[in-house]
Amino acid sequence: MDRLQGVNYCTGAWSRRAMVAFLAAACLSCGGGGSTSDVTASNGTSSVPLVGTWAVAPWVAGGPGFKNETVRQIVHTSIGGSAVRVRLSNLYGSTAVVIGNVHVALRNTGPNTIASSTRTVTFGGQQSVTLPAGASIASDPVPFEVPALADLAVSLYLPAETPSRTTGHDNSLQDVYVASGNVGADAAFSRFTTNPSGQAYYFLTNVDVQNAQATGAVVAFGASITEGRASSKNANRRWPNYLAGRLSDAGIIAGVLNEGISGNTFFTDGDGEAGLNRFDRDALGQPGVKWIIVSDDAVNNLNTPAPASAEDLIAAFQQLIARAHRVNVKVVCSTLTPFRGTPLWTPAIETTREKVNAFVLGPSSGCDAVLDQARAVSDPGDPASFLPAFNSGDNLHPNDAGMRAIADALDLSRLR
Repeated sequence: MDRLQGVNYCTGAWSRRAMVAFLAAACLSCGGGGSTSDVTASNGTSSVPLVGTWAVAPWVAGGPGFKNETVRQIVHTSIGGSAVRVRLSNLYGSTAVVIGNVHVALRNTGPNTIASSTRTVTFGGQQSVTLPAGASIASDPVPFEVPALADLAVSLYLPAETPSRTTGHDNSLQDVYVASGNVGADAAFSRFTTNPSGQAYYFLTNVDVQNAQATGAVVAFGASITEGRASSKNANRRWPNYLAGRLSDAGIIAGVLNEGISGNTFFTDGDGEAGLNRFDRDALGQPGVKWIIVSDDAVNNLNTPAPASAEDLIAAFQQLIARAHRVNVKVVCSTLTPFRGTPLWTPAIETTREKVNAFVLGPSSGCDAVLDQARAVSDPGDPASFLPAFNSGDNLHPNDAGMRAIADALDLSRLR
C-alpha cells in the first residue's frame, strides 16, 4: 500500500480506497483550507487583499549550490496590480538559508531589466532574512505597477553557501540567470551564467499582487500536463498560461496559478508530495483562491506498472472536492487525457480511464464544473489516442497546440 507521508492518520493494512475515504472524512473534521505556514513579515501598503498572479509548486530542486551569487528568476504574471509581494520557501531544506536581499523589476530581454522599474523587497522592513529549514516567508507588499501577462525578474542575493539540493522547482521551462556578487539591482546583469543546472526555480514559489478588481485566483493543480512539459521553453505556452490569456481577453480579472509537478500522483510521494498530501498547501493555501482545477495527477496513477482502480481515483476526486467545498472553494474537475501508444498502456487501463471520465462528466460527481481535457485533445476516430495535431510525440503530453486546446475547452462563465 502506498504511504501517505505527512498525514497524521494510522492507515494500518487498509486498502487504498478505504484509506482515501477515511482521509476525506478526517480532513472534513479538521477544518478549513490549508495554511501557507509562512513566517510573518509586516505588510501594509493598503488594505486591498493580495491575490496570486504567479506560482510554482515547491519540491526538491537539484542545483549547483550558490555562494555570494545573485539568482535572477523570470516569472510571467497572469493579472496585474498596484503592489507586489514575493514568497520564498526553504520547505525541503536541511539547513537555514540566508537571503541577502531581493529585488523585483520589469524584464527587458534575457536577464536584462528596465532599470527605472527596480524595487527592493523587504521582510518586516529588513532587506535580509534568514529562512530556517522547513520555513517559508511572505515579503512586505511593495508599491509596484505590475502589468498583466508580463515578465517580472525576481533577483535573490545569496551571500552564504546553499546546499546543492534545495527547495525549488525543476522543469521550469524558463531560463534562470546566475551572476557573481550582490548584483540584484543591476539592470544589465552582466557576466551571468544561464541554467547552471538546467531550467529551474530556486526558493521562489509565489508572486502575489494587490488588485482591488480581482475576483480571485484559479489554481491549476496537477502533474506534467499542467506543469507544461513538452510545451515550448521560454514561451509561456502551458495551458494555464493560455487560460490566463483567455481570462484577460474576456475581462475576467482572476489570477492563474500553476501548481503542476511532473510525475505527481494522487497517492504516493515521489515527484513532489502526493497530490492528496499537498492539496491544502499548494491549492487551498493560495491567496485569493476561489477555483481549483483538478487536472492530471490521476493520469500518472494509471500510466504505471501498478495502476490504480477507478474506485480509488473516484474516491480521490471526491475527497478533494469535499475538502475544497469545506472552505467555499469551487472545483473544476478534468477528464483524463488519452495515452494509447505509451509503453505501459493496456486495454484494461483504458477501461479504467473511461470509468473515471464517466464519473467526472456525470451528474452526481460533485464537481462545480468540468474541463473536458480528454475531448479537447483526443482523436475523434480513436478516443484512446491523442489527435496527431496535438501530440508532442510521446503519446502522453500535448504540444503547444494541444495546450491551447485544453485552455480553450473551459467554459469561462463558470469562473465569473
